[in-house]
Amino acid sequence: MSNITSSSDLAVTPMPQETIWWLPRHEERLAIKESMPRVDLVFLGDSITHAWENEGAEIWNEFYEPRYALNLGFDGDCTENVLWRLEHGEVDGIQPKLLVLLIGTNNSGHRQDKAEDTAKGIKQILSVLSDKLPDTKILLLAIFPRSAKPTQKLRVLNNAINQKIQNYADNEGVFYLDINDCFLDEEGRLTSNVMNDFLHPNKRQYKVWAEAIENHIEKLMV
Repeated sequence: MSNITSSSDLAVTPMPQETIWWLPRHEERLAIKESMPRVDLVFLGDSITHAWENEGAEIWNEFYEPRYALNLGFDGDCTENVLWRLEHGEVDGIQPKLLVLLIGTNNSGHRQDKAEDTAKGIKQILSVLSDKLPDTKILLLAIFPRSAKPTQKLRVLNNAINQKIQNYADNEGVFYLDINDCFLDEEGRLTSNVMNDFLHPNKRQYKVWAEAIENHIEKLMV
């Protein structure tokens, strides 16, 4: 077997994280999924999605718990980690009306993958979801802004990814939505009042996020 050397290969090659908590969380998510009477809505992503259980818990309970929602966010995940989870059962046996996907910022932050490579990883996730959940609509969110200034490297990199993945929407099964302006000031700057570390939304931003996508959630879950 040839060695995986490029970020393009890494981004599309399913693999688990090596952190001690990660596989137990995967097993926990499988058990929660099986215990639910049904799953109508799924959020799939990294730490920003994971935090619906912490900073966003109150808003999750208000907006999504009544909709039989399942949180499949994992802190630190890159595209390849999501692909591994999908290969190992996280959406098997369910038929959600809608899945909200937000992934890719760790490809930028951990390895500074090229935009086209991260975009390939996201495209592969969409392909797997199409196979496993053929009747589920996908709301693909633009990767959230990071870094304080719009000219900083990782902000520019995420913006370049978003320019590519917006083309994945067909407005039939996959719908693209960019809510990033909700987090930025009029000059495109990101402040610590919004994201303390210029990456993860603060607690009150989970309501901003929920309200920004609510009309789309309502329409797509019909």
